[in-house]
Amino acid sequence: MQIAFFEVKTLEKRKIIKALGSGNTLSFFKEPLTIKNVDKAKDADVVSIFIYSKITADVIKAIPNLKLITTRSTGFDHIDLATAKAKKIIVCNVPTYGDNTVAEHTFALILALSRNVHKSYVRTMRNDYSIEGLIGFDLKGKTIGVIGTGKIGMHVIKIARGFGMNVLAFDVRQDKFLSEVLDFTYVSLEHLLKNANIISLHAPYNEHTHHLINKDNTKLIKKGALLINTSRGGLVDTNALLDALDDGTLSGAGLDVLEGEQLIKEEKQLLHDPTKMNAMGEMLRDHLLLSHDNVVFTPHIAFYSQEALERILETTLDNMQNFFNNKTINQV
Repeated sequence: MQIAFFEVKTLEKRKIIKALGSGNTLSFFKEPLTIKNVDKAKDADVVSIFIYSKITADVIKAIPNLKLITTRSTGFDHIDLATAKAKKIIVCNVPTYGDNTVAEHTFALILALSRNVHKSYVRTMRNDYSIEGLIGFDLKGKTIGVIGTGKIGMHVIKIARGFGMNVLAFDVRQDKFLSEVLDFTYVSLEHLLKNANIISLHAPYNEHTHHLINKDNTKLIKKGALLINTSRGGLVDTNALLDALDDGTLSGAGLDVLEGEQLIKEEKQLLHDPTKMNAMGEMLRDHLLLSHDNVVFTPHIAFYSQEALERILETTLDNMQNFFNNKTINQV
C-alpha cells in the first residue's frame, strides 16, 4: 500500500515505520493536506491526516487510488464525507482517545475562571500581589449544564459530580440509565441555559449544531454564568458571545476553540493576500474576544496530552491494519 501521512511529528513517524514499514510505501509530511499540495499524495491508497487538513471534494478527486482516509481525531468535519462515500472511500476516525483528556482540560478552564487563576498570574507578573477583585467561587453546589453527553460529556459529568456539582444535560440522544447512575437530569436546551451556572459544550459540529449558542438563546442564559467550549468553535456565534460578555450575561468564557480559529494561524497570509480580506472580519472578532480579561483561551490543546497522543496513534494504526485485513473499525 502507498500510505501518506500528513501533520506528522518525528516520534509518531518512528512508531508508524515500526508498525507499517514492512510491505508498505510510507510518505511523511509535516504540513496539512490541502488542494495546494495534493500532488504529494496523488499515488496514495491511504491518507492519514489531522484536524488542519482540508479533505474537500477536489482533494479526493485528485487522489484517484484513494481507498481509506483515517483522521487522527474524533471530529471529521474537515472531510467531505459525501464525496468519499460516492467514491466508496472508507473514512475512519479515533472516537474515544480523549474522553478523560478533554474533560480534564474542561475543568482546567472552569477552575481558571472560578478562582481567577489567569488574572492572578498576570497580576503577579507585574509584581502586584494584591487580592482585591480576585475573589472566586466554589464549584460545590453549583449547577453545570453539559451540552452533548457522548463519551467526553459523560466524563465531564463524572468529574462534576466529584466536585459536588448539580448536573443538567442536553442531548438529542439520552442515556436514561447513566442519568440515574450518575445522578444527572436531561432537560431542554432552554431550561439548561436558564438554570446553569456553567455551560459546557461537548457536541459535534455539523449543520444542526452550527451556532448552537446564538444571539437568540444567549438571552436565556442565567445572569453571570460561564461558557466553556472545548468542542468546536462553530458551535458558538462569536458576535453573540461578545455581546453576552459585554452586557454581563456571561461573567466569563473558557475557550479551547474559536470560530474561524484557522484564520489566526494564517494571519500573515491574510495580510498579504487581498483575496482573503473578506475573512479579516472574523479574525478581528476573535482578537477582540481574546482581549477580554474574563476570557481564558488555550490554542486547541484540550486533546493534547502524552497519553492521548499515544492512544490516537494506536487507534489509527489499528484502523489501517484492520482495513488491510478486509475489516473496518471506527468508520464514520
